[in-house]
Amino acid sequence: MSAAVRILHRNLKVFHYCPLLLHLSSKTLIHFLSFPPKRLTICYHLIQCAYFNSSNSFHVASRFDFLGQFLPFNNSSTNALNSTIINSNERRKLTVGISKIVKHGKGYLLLGFSSNFCPFSLVKILKSLGNHQVAFAFFKYVFHDHSDGVVRHCYVVVHLLVSEEYRLLAQDVLTWVIQEIGEERSYKLVWRENCKNALDFFILDALMRSFTDVGMAPCALEVLDRMREVGGRPSGSAICVLVKLLLRFGACGSVWKLLRDMIRKGPIPSIYIYNMMILGFCRRGSIRIGESLFYVMRKFGCEPDVHTYNILINAYCVRGWTWDALNWVHLMVESGCHPSSATFSTVINAFCKEGNIEEARKIFDWMQEMGVFPNTQLYNALMDGYVKAREIGLASMLYEEMRRKDVALDGVTFNILAAGHYKYGKEEDGDNLLRNLSVKGLVPDCSLSDVTIGGLCWAGRLEEALELLKNMLEKGIPLSVIAFNSLIVAYGKEGLEDKAFEVFNIMVKFGLTPSASTCTSLLLGLSRNGRTQEANSLIYQMIEKGYPISKAAFTVVLDGYFRIGDMIGAQGLWNGLEMLGMAPDAVAYSAFINGLSKGGFVEEAYDMFLKMTGKGLVPNNFAYNSLISGFCNSGKLDEALKLEMEMRERGLHPDLVTFNIIIKGFCKQGRMKSAMATYIEMHRHGFTPDIVTYNTLISGYCKQFDMLNAENLANTLQSSGWGPDVTTYNIQIHGYCRSQRMNRAIMMFDELISAGMVPDTVTYNTLINAVCHDILDRAMILTGRLLKMAFLPDLVTTNLLLSNLRKQGLPQRTAMWAQKLREIPFEFDEITYKILDKAYHDLEEDVRCTKEITGKSLFLDFLMYMTYEFIYRNRIYQKTSFDPFEFTDNRSSVNMEAINR
Repeated sequence: MSAAVRILHRNLKVFHYCPLLLHLSSKTLIHFLSFPPKRLTICYHLIQCAYFNSSNSFHVASRFDFLGQFLPFNNSSTNALNSTIINSNERRKLTVGISKIVKHGKGYLLLGFSSNFCPFSLVKILKSLGNHQVAFAFFKYVFHDHSDGVVRHCYVVVHLLVSEEYRLLAQDVLTWVIQEIGEERSYKLVWRENCKNALDFFILDALMRSFTDVGMAPCALEVLDRMREVGGRPSGSAICVLVKLLLRFGACGSVWKLLRDMIRKGPIPSIYIYNMMILGFCRRGSIRIGESLFYVMRKFGCEPDVHTYNILINAYCVRGWTWDALNWVHLMVESGCHPSSATFSTVINAFCKEGNIEEARKIFDWMQEMGVFPNTQLYNALMDGYVKAREIGLASMLYEEMRRKDVALDGVTFNILAAGHYKYGKEEDGDNLLRNLSVKGLVPDCSLSDVTIGGLCWAGRLEEALELLKNMLEKGIPLSVIAFNSLIVAYGKEGLEDKAFEVFNIMVKFGLTPSASTCTSLLLGLSRNGRTQEANSLIYQMIEKGYPISKAAFTVVLDGYFRIGDMIGAQGLWNGLEMLGMAPDAVAYSAFINGLSKGGFVEEAYDMFLKMTGKGLVPNNFAYNSLISGFCNSGKLDEALKLEMEMRERGLHPDLVTFNIIIKGFCKQGRMKSAMATYIEMHRHGFTPDIVTYNTLISGYCKQFDMLNAENLANTLQSSGWGPDVTTYNIQIHGYCRSQRMNRAIMMFDELISAGMVPDTVTYNTLINAVCHDILDRAMILTGRLLKMAFLPDLVTTNLLLSNLRKQGLPQRTAMWAQKLREIPFEFDEITYKILDKAYHDLEEDVRCTKEITGKSLFLDFLMYMTYEFIYRNRIYQKTSFDPFEFTDNRSSVNMEAINR
């Protein structure tokens, strides 16, 4: 081997000595020597790449990028940037492809291109690579210089590829260039300067598809007009993609113009285009427009198919217009279009969700009369409806019917039925069901095990389920991820995250790969309890382990950050999501907008909203309501009303939540006439006001000291079928206390008790604050009644008592009680510290310090003593009680154990 090395060294005088040669076999060296001198440079780097990617690589490997040598204007910073553009799989295939080019004697193409970005050389290289994916990966890698000259060269590349029938590759290249240089430069360089006067139909077709792919709808429409000018006829597939994009952006006018042009100039719209347009309008909430299209397509000779009807039927069901959806099924049958199982499944599901099981069963029987036989999913939907209606007997009969008709039973079937028995029926029936499954062999062993554990979880018998799971594993009984997920979800709902991680540890130990649902359930449990830092760390550790992480997992943790008010943590997680290349969906954007709005960052929320719509994601009612609420809470009611108008223009209809938010915004500004006008408008739109609506309006009138209208609305609430809740009473009690009508407040309090409701801490604090300013005798009587009810004082209670002590001229007692609370310890807020600052100031200035103890001050001191005593005893009890979460000093170490194994 040493001789071979010496020979090789003499032939490669241009190279410095490299230790990798010592690791090559003699056969490899002899083969290496057979290469012509011009190809030695390329081959050397190929060998170097292969060597440095092996397990024995030296530290210099990280500094060498094999592909970087083929970059025009090569430099280290460019290499570092481009190394992230293609993934490891593309890099591997590209390395193999380049080695084949060298092997076939075309290495000169690579060498020539590395010194100059020549479009002709680049096209030859792309063709030589053979595979479409590999060729496109090479282009992505080498296109790092975005100067005007290079962009124009890329346009030449597209022309050459189109002329040589590489149209798909030309389209991908063009799309990548447009995406990289941005909309403004693309419009100027690619369209205005190079393509606006193009005559080649295929160039224009590629350009239109590329503009559509990157979301530049206006440019795509201009290209389409140019295609028609030169006598070209756009393909139906390209039109379909463009229509879909325009609907996503809400450009309904452009969609109608496009449809008119297709009818007049071609291509004639196909059933697929009509269906996509109907679906697009229905998803935007414009069902009536979808209906209009249904009739338009028939007018132009295109008969609706089963998919057309199903789209409209589903849209009606989503809206809650289930009877209208059923009418469409009848119309479908009358028109000679045979309904599919999906048609009936949609309507049956809708009726089941509404609780109308009787009608769902009628449709179920009708479909069989029509020759459409229900599948497993349909039986499961109806069975789930029976269970939710607590008709366990009928659900069991349906199960027996499935068995008689040999309809396949799946895990969902058994989970629905077992859950029904445990929740609404008899537990022994659930146990019998699971035993019968085992004895009669109705399901495979693994499915039976999953169903058994799932049934115990439904019954709340979590410890039994965990014990059974462990026993099954010890006996070698197969279990799937479903069984583990059932336990993890159940423990998470109970707030027992550490037990959920124990199950996860067992799962990983026995070699099962967690599903996306597993990871999301674990993260949900942590986030729900404010353990967001642990959840954040867990996400990245799971990614490192290769476990599947969905966007829903990020959304769950994001919501957790917002729930505890950690805006910085939420932003960091959001940035992490984008860096991982996981494009946020509409749900993630909506959650982020909601969190920012609730946190008081409404301008930032609106910026995020604009970013969301800019990416073509269609905001739903939740996103709009979040923003409208944020603007209302920040006092920007005009902006909120503009958003509500925009919401309508986009085809979304304000819902009950929207109306309640706007009513609250008006009430907050004291504009009660406008609030009542919105209340009336709500009725006009077919919405029935709920308890939130009435409580908001009653609160608004109380804040205006208009107790008469508040009482009238409370009476309307009673007559509308909504009974007042504890919040309604609290609002009125607070209003009467502020109006100094203590007798009426006490009467309202008595009415609350008579209605069988339990007063809460808000009731207690409202009345305590009132008695502090009331006649002493009445205050003592009312306080005695409150103390008998064993209310739980909180921070608000302590703040109002400390404040009233200071106002009574007792700053010394205020400071003394604050000190005692600190020693418990008891956490203060900003309001507490402001009260104490004023008390200390009074002590320093000797302001209003009462020398004699009055009956009122003694009474306040007594209330403060009772509050302190309760808080003190409660803290002592908490310290001595068993904490089910406190397994170790560092809880995060328990949770991360599974990931680190």
